[in-house]
Amino acid sequence: MENFDSFYKFYLDEHKNKVNIALHYLGTTISLSLIIIFIIQAKYVLILPAFLLGYVFAWVGHFVFEKNKPAAFKYPVMSFLSDLKLWLTITKKFLNK
Repeated sequence: MENFDSFYKFYLDEHKNKVNIALHYLGTTISLSLIIIFIIQAKYVLILPAFLLGYVFAWVGHFVFEKNKPAAFKYPVMSFLSDLKLWLTITKKFLNK
């Protein structure tokens, strides 16, 4: 991928199923929440499992509902950043209603 904008367009094209999007949002929300809690509690060893938990939700969304392979397998960093951007976009829409 040339840049983040072109990757994000590809990312969105791989996330058309509403259940998949909801699972991404749920997984990211749970993962971020746990990471913050574990940082506050100084339980640093639990941060990686909390991070990976978010991907479990996303992978179920891709394999079961979207019927495609997660982009994270090929582009882990860009996919992670795109997950965060999608999460922020949905959160902003929710808060503005």
